[in-house]
Parts: sequence; C-alpha cells; structure tokens
Amino acid sequence: MTTAAIQTLFQQKPLFVFALPSEAAKEFDDYNTLICGIGKLNAAYHLSKSILENKPPLIVNLGSAGSKKFSRGEVICCTGFIQRDMDVRGLGFQQYETPLSGQEPLLQYGLTLNGLHKGICGTGDSFEMAHANDDYDVIDMEAYALAYIAMKEKIPFLCLKYISDGADGMAADDWTEQVHNAAAAFKKIFTQY
Repeated sequence: MTTAAIQTLFQQKPLFVFALPSEAAKEFDDYNTLICGIGKLNAAYHLSKSILENKPPLIVNLGSAGSKKFSRGEVICCTGFIQRDMDVRGLGFQQYETPLSGQEPLLQYGLTLNGLHKGICGTGDSFEMAHANDDYDVIDMEAYALAYIAMKEKIPFLCLKYISDGADGMAADDWTEQVHNAAAAFKKIFTQY
C-alpha cells in the first residue's frame, strides 16, 4: 500500500489497539483507542466486540515487545505472525499450525511503513525470557489474534512493536523500565500522517 493510501486510512479514524494503558499513555487520548488486555484471548474478544459495534477502516496494533534481533527502543513493523505456543506436532501437524484451520503457520497480513524494519511476531500467552528460536524475531502476547481477526474481517492491519527488552533473563526488568517510552515513539511516527 502506498504512503498516500495509508494517509487516507489514517484520516478515516482508525482503531488503535493497545494491550495496556501504559503502552498508550496520554499520547493517544485524542484517538480512537481500544485497550484489549493481555493475551490472545483478551485481544480476540475485545477486538471482535469493537468491530461489531463500529467496524473501523484500519486496525493499528501498537505495543511493546521483546527481541534478540532488534535493539531496545526500535519500532518494528510486523507483517508476519506466528502462534508461538501452538504446538500439535504430536498429531502430525506443523509447529505453530492450528489443526484443521486451513491457515498456514505463518500468517502474513499487514501494511508496512517506509523507514521501519520488518519483523515476524511470535505471539503467545507467556512472557518469554529465554528466546532461542529463529522462526520469529519479535515476541508479544496479542498481535497474532489481532492480525487474524483483521484478515478474516478484511480490515487493513498495521502492527508496530516497540522493542522494550531482549526476551532474555533481564526481560522483566527491561520491560518495566521501557514500556512507558513506547507511546512517545509511536506518536512521533504518526505525526507524519
């Protein structure tokens, strides 16, 4: 999608989805926001409910994430998503594949913004502190569910993750210190649109 097309979508009141109020801070008080809560189930429930009430022209997921590949403080545009905790290989399915869903393990759905690195987001219902997997390079707890619902509802989706920690033994401390910086970093990007 072109920059002009994305600018048009931004002018039509997109829905900005955050897991936590601290990720939005006060920077997004004047925007159409949804705080969905932590985890795939909360994200799926609250986004679905919001879409039923008022289907947005664009869903923008903004949040904090861990990464061993990208630097703390960097904003990454995620266009690929994996359910990192879906593992039914014992029944003959691929790792990350939801059985009988018809969905490939890597969900590729999302817009890109010029100037940002692209990443593959591994979403799961655990706070990862010992990341040792090369299948995904950004770690969060909601994005896969949000991207999947946006795709099913045919709503354009943009996912930006602020790298708050290294998904390692220091992740909890780093996240606590860094999460408040996410909103300011996101706001700086969106002032261009």
